[in-house]
Amino acid sequence: MPFLSPVELILIALVVMLGIGLAALLLARGGGSKTDALETGFERLVAQQSELTGRLQSMAEAQSLAQNALTATLNERLDQVSTRMGVSLEESSVKTVESLTTLAERLAIIDQAQKNITELSSQVVGLQDILSNRQARGAFGEVQLQDIVTSALPPSAYAFQATLAGQVRVDCLVHLPNPPGSIAIDAKFPLDAYHALRNAKDDAERTVAQRQFRGDLLKHVKDISEKYIVPGETAESALMFLPSEAVYAELHANFPDVVTKSYAARVWIVSPTTLMATLNTVRAVLKDVEMRKQAGEIQKYVGLMLQDVTRLDGRVANLEKHFQMAEKDIRDIRTSADSIAKRGDKIQDVELGEGDAPIAAIGTPRIERDLLT
Repeated sequence: MPFLSPVELILIALVVMLGIGLAALLLARGGGSKTDALETGFERLVAQQSELTGRLQSMAEAQSLAQNALTATLNERLDQVSTRMGVSLEESSVKTVESLTTLAERLAIIDQAQKNITELSSQVVGLQDILSNRQARGAFGEVQLQDIVTSALPPSAYAFQATLAGQVRVDCLVHLPNPPGSIAIDAKFPLDAYHALRNAKDDAERTVAQRQFRGDLLKHVKDISEKYIVPGETAESALMFLPSEAVYAELHANFPDVVTKSYAARVWIVSPTTLMATLNTVRAVLKDVEMRKQAGEIQKYVGLMLQDVTRLDGRVANLEKHFQMAEKDIRDIRTSADSIAKRGDKIQDVELGEGDAPIAAIGTPRIERDLLT
C-alpha cells in the first residue's frame, strides 16, 4: 500500500465531512419514504465513514512507522556519512600538512637558490667589471697563472715578477737547468678584440674584429719574443699564457697564421689546460735533474756499502777458520774417545781364570799389552 502524506489525509477527511453534510441537508429537505431511505443511506455512510476512519488511522500508523524507519535509516546513513567525512577530512588534513611542509622545504631551497643566484649575479657583474678594465684584466690573468704554477711546481722551481736583463719583469720565470734554461711565462688577455669578434653583426664588423684580434696577438708575441728571450739567461723560447679557453680555441680554430708566426718567434701560446700539462712535464724534468744531482751521493754510499761487504766477507772467512779449527779439535776428541772405548771393550773381553796365580801369571802381561796398544 502506498503511503499517504498528511495533506492527502486531510483532503480525504474533508471529503468525508462534506459527504456527511450533504446527507444531512438532504434529510432536512426530504420527508416520508425518502426519510427512511436517507436514514438507511446515512447509516451506510456512517458505517463507511467509520471504516474509512479506521483505515485512515491504520494508514496514519503505518505512515508513522514508515517515517520512523526512514528517519532511523537516514540518521544511520548520516552518521556513516559524517564518520567517513571526518576520517576523510582528517586524512586530507594530514596530507595537506605534509604537502605544506614539503612545499615550505622546497620554497626554502628555492629561496636559498635564489640567494645563490643573486650572489652569483653580483659576482658575475664584479667579474665583468674586472674584465672590462685592462689593468684589472691583466691582474686577473696573473693571479690565475700563479694559481696554476703553485699547484704544479715546487716553490724552488719558479719565481714571480722576476727581473731579467735590461730591468724587464716577467710574470713568472720557471727555473730549469741548461739546457734549455729558465723559461719565461707572460700572461696576456686580448678580451676586447675577442668580444668584438663574438659580437660582430655583419661581415664588415667581423673583418675589423679579426684584424684587431690578429694584430693584438701578434703584438703580444713580438713583445714576449723581444723582452723575455734573453740569450745566456733564459731558454731559447717563452710561453704566452691566455687565461681563457674560449680565446685559445678561437685562436687555434680561425687564426692558424698567428699560431704559425708564434712558432717562428719561439713563443708557445698556452691555455690553462695546456699550461698545466706543460708544467707537469717540467716537474718530471726537474725530478730527473734532481735525481742526477744525487747520483754522486748515491755512488758514494754504494762504494761505502761495498767496503762494508768486503769487511764482512773477511770476517766471515775468519769465522770459517775458527769453525774449521773447532771441527779438527772435535775430530781429535772423537778419535781419543773411540780409542778409550775400544780399550774398554778389550778389558771386558779378558777371560778371568780360577785362583790368583794364573791371573798374575797369564793375565797381567795381556792387559799391559792391551793398554800399551
